[in-house]
Amino acid sequence: MKMKPGYKQTEAGVIPEDWCVCPVRQNGEVVTGQALAANAPGPQRPYLRTKNVFDGRIDIDDVLTMPMTDDQFAQFRIRNGDVLLNEGQSIELVGRCSIYQDEYPEPCAIQNALLRFRAHAGVSAEFACYIFRHCQQSGVFARIALQTTSVAHLGGSRFERLCLPWPPFPEQRAIAEALGDVDALLGGLDRLIAKNRAIKQATMQQLLTGQTRLPGFRGEWEVKRLGELFNFSGGYSASRDQLSTEGHCYLHYGDIHGSTKTCIDADADFQEIPKLDIPLKRVSSASLLDDGDVVFVDASEDDAGTSKHVVVVNKNKKPFISGLHTIVAKGRTEELAHVYRRFCFQTPAIRQQFLFYSVGTKVSGISKSNIPKVTLSFPSVPEQTAIAEVLTDMDTELAGLEQRREKTRALKQAMMQELLTGRTRLTIIP
Repeated sequence: MKMKPGYKQTEAGVIPEDWCVCPVRQNGEVVTGQALAANAPGPQRPYLRTKNVFDGRIDIDDVLTMPMTDDQFAQFRIRNGDVLLNEGQSIELVGRCSIYQDEYPEPCAIQNALLRFRAHAGVSAEFACYIFRHCQQSGVFARIALQTTSVAHLGGSRFERLCLPWPPFPEQRAIAEALGDVDALLGGLDRLIAKNRAIKQATMQQLLTGQTRLPGFRGEWEVKRLGELFNFSGGYSASRDQLSTEGHCYLHYGDIHGSTKTCIDADADFQEIPKLDIPLKRVSSASLLDDGDVVFVDASEDDAGTSKHVVVVNKNKKPFISGLHTIVAKGRTEELAHVYRRFCFQTPAIRQQFLFYSVGTKVSGISKSNIPKVTLSFPSVPEQTAIAEVLTDMDTELAGLEQRREKTRALKQAMMQELLTGRTRLTIIP
């Protein structure tokens, strides 16, 4: 295949002629952190660990201290512009990195499972961070890492020998600036999404407890046990390896745990829902999900998941099987509007009741005999519907922001692929 004019073939692939391929150590100093003992000599100094370093972000909420001598601290100290990489981590996360921008209020060091890259003069640390992030995300670091049991080790010597394509310094800065602008946009979207989520949570707490009433509604709310509102039954047990893309829709408890949605639509979500290929006559009618059914998980590895649930939307009555470790709640009355069910079990009061009735140590679970004891306070159906409309509108706005964030992330990934390989060149203005 004919090569594009102005490009050359190298060990790192086809790159622009004015780029060079060279090992990491040629462009910066690489230092590997050192393990220290708690009773070692020296004053206590703050240090960062792998759990502090994320992709493009450093978290300083949990910074520990360790005794270090002045010489040790001078060797492993980090400063503004250093790039930190996780040297030892799971294979898919090894090499996760970020640039340090004086996040911690006092001088800080690194521990043994971190690498520090300090750019030489004429090398952009920001560009280096982006090309290292690209290596981590594209699997380059995973390919050169040494894996032992469940932990992969990038290794300082392997990392500093890694040959990568480097553009001239002005282009490094231009690329880093372009990608930095997209990162700033992503950061703004993340903050806006977090703010809107907090507002929604506060609004839910106010509206779902009656602390704030919507205009035109008044009167006392009902208080009933869930056993008065629903009939409860279990699901049809099938393991994950029995599921495929053929057969009837099947709701596995793991898919409830792994979802952030409060409802599942048998029509809109049909392609994503796993399928179980069995005759329906083998499934109890109580385990077949109808429109408005609420499906709770009966087991969770943490307290937050104890009350996890989804509300089923199934207006066209598709065969939909509730599965392993689920509890199906089918309405006994019409006192709870279907749209209201998507929100009414998300209050702290309901979660606390689920925790109270749950049993277990490592795995916490709630039984079909205990869940009916949970009490729920609720208004009239018209007020329920009005509350659900407000919260649904907020969900729609959040979904729009999240979709915009995902599109921006996809754009950034495409930009990294193009800019960091030289396929697309930026115009450099002197």
